[in-house]
Amino acid sequence: MSVPAGPDAGPHAAYQQGAAQRTAQAAHAARLEETIARVRLVVALTVIPLWWAAATGRLSSAWVLVPIVVFGGLVIGHARVRRQRREAERRAAFHARGLARLDGRWSGTGRIGTRFLDPHHPYADDLDLFGAGSLYELLCAARTPMGEETLAGWLLAPAELATARARQVAVQEMAPRRQLREDLAVLGERVADLVRPDAFLALTAPVRPPPTTLRLGVASLSIVTLALVGAWGLGFVPPEVAVGALAIQSAVRWRLSPRVRDADRAVAGHGPDLSLLAAVLKRFEDEALAAPLLAELRGNLLRGGISPSRAVASLRGRVELFDSRRNQFFKPFALLTMWDVQLALSIEAWRARHGASVGPWLTTVGQLEALGSLAGFAHDRPGHVYPAFDESQTRFEAQGLGHPLMPEATCVRNDVELGGAVRVLIVSGSNMSGKSTLLRTVGVNTVLALAGAPVCAARLTTSRLSIGATLRIRDSLQEGTSRFYAELVRLRDLVRIAEGPIPLLFLLDEILHGTNSHDRRLGAAAVVSGLVERGAIGLVTTHDLALSEVAGDPAVGAANVHFEDRLEDGRMVFDYRMRPGVVQTSNALALMRTLGLLPGDSAGSDRPQ
Repeated sequence: MSVPAGPDAGPHAAYQQGAAQRTAQAAHAARLEETIARVRLVVALTVIPLWWAAATGRLSSAWVLVPIVVFGGLVIGHARVRRQRREAERRAAFHARGLARLDGRWSGTGRIGTRFLDPHHPYADDLDLFGAGSLYELLCAARTPMGEETLAGWLLAPAELATARARQVAVQEMAPRRQLREDLAVLGERVADLVRPDAFLALTAPVRPPPTTLRLGVASLSIVTLALVGAWGLGFVPPEVAVGALAIQSAVRWRLSPRVRDADRAVAGHGPDLSLLAAVLKRFEDEALAAPLLAELRGNLLRGGISPSRAVASLRGRVELFDSRRNQFFKPFALLTMWDVQLALSIEAWRARHGASVGPWLTTVGQLEALGSLAGFAHDRPGHVYPAFDESQTRFEAQGLGHPLMPEATCVRNDVELGGAVRVLIVSGSNMSGKSTLLRTVGVNTVLALAGAPVCAARLTTSRLSIGATLRIRDSLQEGTSRFYAELVRLRDLVRIAEGPIPLLFLLDEILHGTNSHDRRLGAAAVVSGLVERGAIGLVTTHDLALSEVAGDPAVGAANVHFEDRLEDGRMVFDYRMRPGVVQTSNALALMRTLGLLPGDSAGSDRPQ
């Protein structure tokens, strides 16, 4: 049985309250920041008269230190208040984004995931999974590349029903934890734009730990060389001794330079990446999670008594020290101490100890962030429900099914039943009446259901389904294929999917409309019949009403449904309600007349041909 998506009945009010509180905190911090800046200026100006008084003997010189100490304290306090203001602003932005999602103003403001879009995927482009205004943009709250990739993977492939159920339970626990999602958003906001998707790959490569004797030898050589150079500078040893020590050190550095280059390839410049990963790990380590999947993931992080956040923070510190060798003012000291070699060996030792764990840590973080994204969606959509799953038969049954990307105020819901006696719905209707939107509605909600998220419906029961669609087939100059041929290739792919172990849900829009009516009727009927014979269920839209005759074949198990429209005061009106039977009107000529493309007065709907 379907259950409500979340216990919080007022996400809009919660986001408004949070935005007001965080905005007030940011404003207070900004006023305090301005006050401290003015006080700093006054304190700085007092240094000049105090210095003059001390120089003329009127005051003790110790008085000059007072404003200097006070100024230093104000600098530290000013920096702290600035950090507080920026964090409050980031938290206010988190709540503002939540309000934007609820008000339908979110398109183009989030991560759109276009790098995950494959034009040959059987449904990603057809269902608007990625890109501006996409399902991914609405869902994604991940702050790391692993979280983004995991969420995309869940949308691109249907999970096993047991996995989807486990995710549902985890999402239900995380949905009311707005503070967790806010903290993660603020953590990632600082450096997310700098993070590279491949930042952590080199850390997972197996390496051998450097011998302890080698690390001690390099450190000892550096100390001795530094001491001899200092002794030469003070005149205690001849220059030949210092030059000899530097020559030996240079030879050792040259011999160990491959280790330095290897460390540089693995971690150089990855400070922001590691900072973000450490912060996200720490936040998840501190959160008590009870759902079986969440407890398992958290246990994976803490396995072996190692704190991943501390380990990554330790590596981050070494990387920052390693990168400091590029500072021009630090270079002389770095050369004298073999700084690059010592840090490279230290990083190598870290990789030998923790490198094998990095992969599982990243996988776990990715899953936790993906679950957090679905939880945020569940929190923002308390009217959505978690679907029930049926393992006994192939089916998709929904009541009050709507498109999750449409604003609630304009979203028209319909009932859809596939499985059992009815395996195919032949959807007819005039232009712009809602046929393609119905296909996308069924497809997107299936994607959400099998990812473990709530769906836009009053009730939904589904089996595990593969999805295949032909809503957005295009020709390709690069591949030398026409639109019609590209559709045939997609249909061939759908037949192959239908022959696989997971039943197919097919969503065919204006099937074979690139050929003549005779071939289209015969070919479309054959394709639909072939898919049904392979155990598939689905929907087919058409303007060619002859295809509705497929419903007369009991072996196919098809039913005709349609959408209507009417012309009022020269304007087409649609109610987007699905009705049984075949459509009896068409609006093509009426639309052309209203746009001045045909002579004559605007007329009512024309009978279909």
